[in-house]
Amino acid sequence: MAKVSVIVPAAGAGKRFGSSGAILGKKVFQRIGDRPVFMCALELFASRRDVVQTMLVVAEEDVAELDRQFGRRLGLMGVDVVVGGPTRSQSVRNALVEVIDAADLICVHDAVRPCVSAQRIDAVFKQAEKTGAAILAWPVRGTLKMASHAGVIERTVPREGLWEAQTPQVFRRDLLRQAYAAGGDATDDAHLVERLGHPVSLVMGEAWNIKITTPADLALAAAVIQALPGPGTGPDNQGR
Repeated sequence: MAKVSVIVPAAGAGKRFGSSGAILGKKVFQRIGDRPVFMCALELFASRRDVVQTMLVVAEEDVAELDRQFGRRLGLMGVDVVVGGPTRSQSVRNALVEVIDAADLICVHDAVRPCVSAQRIDAVFKQAEKTGAAILAWPVRGTLKMASHAGVIERTVPREGLWEAQTPQVFRRDLLRQAYAAGGDATDDAHLVERLGHPVSLVMGEAWNIKITTPADLALAAAVIQALPGPGTGPDNQGR
């Protein structure tokens, strides 16, 4: 069983969500039921036997309030808090420094994706163990249009072979560190690994593994979480 270190970036400002900038206005701190979004994401990994480390990456200005409100719970879960940077890539880069030597794989999972099932986490972990790099993704199903700045259709884009990247994204520890050491920013970790020329496997994700972007997404996420089975405990999800 490969041992996994999990990084959960939660340092974004949440501008598309309409965040006020204050901690309680940020989307990762909005609540789904009685739990903040980031806690729902962390709980996906909390009882897995293959996870040996979990890190939550937050903005520096949020650390004190996070500790006040959630420090005890995070401590009981064994979650370490890492100070993030101005971009997602820099936040992950900060966490990579803290990854323990016992980890074979590093998993990066968006704090605003609380709806992935334990079975899909199992699948992407297993594929990454085989190939060194794997991400969850969902095939594009709709018709795609390329538009001008004026909002006029310029052409229809063929959807064959197009996938929407999701998280978790999982990589061999040395490979992900090498990708980040090469420098540059990207909207996901797979892009940096691709730049090294290393193949990244696609693992079938789920349509409901949504990224919370707007307030309306919270209600949808709540319905999905209620329908999902409980978190897994590692390969085969024994004990669930």
